[in-house]
Amino acid sequence: MSPRSTLLYVTDLAYQARGRRYCDEDILLTSRLREEFDLALCHPRDTAALADRFDAVVIRNSGPVLAYQEAYDAFREQALRDGTRVYNPLFGKADMAGKQYLLDLTAAGYPVIPTVDRAEDLHRLPATDRYVVKPRLGADSIGLRIVPADEVRGHIDGQVLVQPRVDFAYEVSFYFVDHHFQYALYAPHADRRWALEPYRPTPDDLEFARRFIDWNALGHGIQRVDACRAPDGGLLLVELEDLNPYLNLDALDDEGRDDFVAAMKASLHRFLASPPR
Repeated sequence: MSPRSTLLYVTDLAYQARGRRYCDEDILLTSRLREEFDLALCHPRDTAALADRFDAVVIRNSGPVLAYQEAYDAFREQALRDGTRVYNPLFGKADMAGKQYLLDLTAAGYPVIPTVDRAEDLHRLPATDRYVVKPRLGADSIGLRIVPADEVRGHIDGQVLVQPRVDFAYEVSFYFVDHHFQYALYAPHADRRWALEPYRPTPDDLEFARRFIDWNALGHGIQRVDACRAPDGGLLLVELEDLNPYLNLDALDDEGRDDFVAAMKASLHRFLASPPR
């Protein structure tokens, strides 16, 4: 019998998220991954010291990197230098690298909430009486502000992005493992962002989501495409989470959770068998 692969599973079990218990998700996932892998859990601050003892590092609900930026930067530099296998791989172009991708996708004409970072570019955004101002390196809505149009210029300091405030019908998220769609969830009530329900995507919805998965070009890993249903009926990208997306597995039934776990196990096996990059 060949030896089982070893995984260092990175999570912050004490992280307090609004309306969600991240730790429950990781307790579930690790209990199921142990069926096929030998694994240990660690806090993100300990990853660099432990990574070389395992076949791969799996980054899951480790919380916003801003809370441990120095430790994360040190781990990332070490992993890239030493060729450590990290899942998700550290080559993502979306939230893993900050919010610059929202500017890049806007400039490239993708269906994303229009985004600028300079006062002189405000005219490129649709006319609005309120703007969303968010940090370039923000996460989990940390530092996000909604400001009136006559004040927005005073908030633009080179460290933030600016978007029009969109009066959307609802938000919807599409969850992928590798490039394979798994499920979609949405918040039908705008005042209850985390009261999520299963969503049956249309072919157009899936084509929308796959454009961003294809753009990011990560061969392995878990990604979440967050979108909003705009007033014209189309979808606009809100966020492409490619580092440690929360999966909202508690919103699925037992069969849905089993299917996701099976997809994640298969992905990890493929990842470990693939040539190192």
